[in-house]
Amino acid sequence: MLNFTVGPVQSSDYVREIGSEQVPYFRTDEFSEIMLENERLVKKLAKAPKNSRAVFITGSGTASMEATIINTLTKEDKAIVINGGSFGKRFVELCKIHEIPYSEIAIEFGKCLTEDMLMPYDNKGYTTLIVNVHETSTGVHYDIDMISEFCKRNNLFLIVDAISSFLADPFDMDKLNASVMITGSQKALACPPGISIIVLSAEAVERIENNDPKCMYLNLKSALKDQERGQTPFTPAVGILRQINIRLKEIEENGGVESEIERIQKLAMDFREKIKNLPFEFVSESPSNAVTSLHPLNVSAYDIFLELKNNYNIWICPNGGDLKDKVFRVGHIGALRIEDNDVLITALKDMEKRGLL
Repeated sequence: MLNFTVGPVQSSDYVREIGSEQVPYFRTDEFSEIMLENERLVKKLAKAPKNSRAVFITGSGTASMEATIINTLTKEDKAIVINGGSFGKRFVELCKIHEIPYSEIAIEFGKCLTEDMLMPYDNKGYTTLIVNVHETSTGVHYDIDMISEFCKRNNLFLIVDAISSFLADPFDMDKLNASVMITGSQKALACPPGISIIVLSAEAVERIENNDPKCMYLNLKSALKDQERGQTPFTPAVGILRQINIRLKEIEENGGVESEIERIQKLAMDFREKIKNLPFEFVSESPSNAVTSLHPLNVSAYDIFLELKNNYNIWICPNGGDLKDKVFRVGHIGALRIEDNDVLITALKDMEKRGLL
């Protein structure tokens, strides 16, 4: 199988080798050392500010989205939520569920957030801004520098879901004055799904310590306390955390975050150039390096997904709902090479010859 989805993505042989081993007992000094190293390396790659912390949640990215909302915000906050797709909508739903006052900036599918959209909320008493910097459902990557400047000017607590953008697009948590960054194991970290990661600034940690959320499993106060000794409050996905450790060290040894971003960017640019002569339209105004969203001109997007899967053993990423037949996505994260792009392009050209595009 050749995997061009946006998660779970292809893992390197080394990461998969760790995953094939017996899972060790984890209440040990050895596992604590791995977890403390994981925290150090994640903070380094995120360029987290001084005195930041990182916690590892056994759960999908949505678990860490919810944990962030219930641990760092209260009914006294007033949030701006950027909603440009499925995952922006998820933050809206989380604010509703947990009764966090909010205003929603709804963005048309595939379009960018603009400064004009933010201006009505300037100096209006908001405390927080919540954004999926890369709206994975559309492929749009928002202008995080513009968002950061707006937040600095308004003294806003900035929560950034970088689940599919981390390691694929530039992100400097300290420079951006981001308070929270969320990511997940199955995106550019290229490990199996099951772990999500929350990087917390000192301000975010202080909010957590002063808050009293009505939950047990997603209580970040407990997670922070246990992470001080490299442990977790409950049984974690031990095998995946070991794989994350190997992957983080692999990224560091290969030149760090800048090198990984450059590698993924080259894959994306190569694919986008090679796809130009095929009957597709690009969907996103400002795409992330992580994924390319495409609209087929003549056939169902879902039919393309099925044909590639069933007859070429190539997986791309379909969309659901109203977009099922309109848009498919091609990921550029994970253990992919330029040669893999050529395999996909060859398959699509063959489909065109057969009248399937």
